[in-house]
Amino acid sequence: MIRVEAIHKRFGDVVAIDAISFTARDGEVTALLGPNGAGKTTTLRILTGVMLPDRGAAVVDGVDTATSPEAARRRVGLLSDQRGLYTRLTTRENVRYFGRMHGLGGAPLEARMDELFAVLDMRAIADRRVEGFSLGERLKVALARALVHDPSNVLLDEPTAGLDVMTTRALRLMVRRLRGEGRCVILSSHVMQEVEELCDRIVVVVAGRVAADATPEGLRAATGEASLEEAFVRLVGGDAPEDGARRGEARPFAGAPRAGGAEGGEP
Repeated sequence: MIRVEAIHKRFGDVVAIDAISFTARDGEVTALLGPNGAGKTTTLRILTGVMLPDRGAAVVDGVDTATSPEAARRRVGLLSDQRGLYTRLTTRENVRYFGRMHGLGGAPLEARMDELFAVLDMRAIADRRVEGFSLGERLKVALARALVHDPSNVLLDEPTAGLDVMTTRALRLMVRRLRGEGRCVILSSHVMQEVEELCDRIVVVVAGRVAADATPEGLRAATGEASLEEAFVRLVGGDAPEDGARRGEARPFAGAPRAGGAEGGEP
């Protein structure tokens, strides 16, 4: 489980995150939505311990990412929109390298890689150099790399951007599998159909603040909109730039989170 507790982050005069709080639970897919520049990627970087918040805390399975970043990082697998693969290495060499950085090695690491290659249907590319791979093949390598240490929490930053239909379907099946295994999954996406199909809870971030934290059904009901896309547009103010959205302000939402990050509090 991941808890985000009133985290702030400023870059010079720009406030990227302003008191964001929410909870992402095990066995659920939590969507992190917002327009470009809302603070989503900064939040994900803080959750991996790559970046420290100025105030507040991000806690992964009870471990504070600021005070124990290495311990928190072992519990998180990140699929970033910046794939960062080593193109001169093979798929197996890329994944093995990251496995070793997580302290794995020998037969257990090789067995874990074989398991992932089978699940992700990538045995045919396991011993090919990454250079020249399609976008979908690169995604599979990056996903195997993110999962090699068997993390209990998985962060997916716009994973289907630019993918073809079949690769997108395969990735969605993997997300459902991760949820079924009881992992905590946070998904950042601009694809409302994807969010509708996969996510149990939605956190909407606008101008560095949480504008809404609800189930998809709760979000539609609270905004009075039939579709999730229209509910999102209503929240971010995209349909009425003259009423405050021009200033990057979120519209008020009756289901805004209480302390703890979920409507109705902790279960």
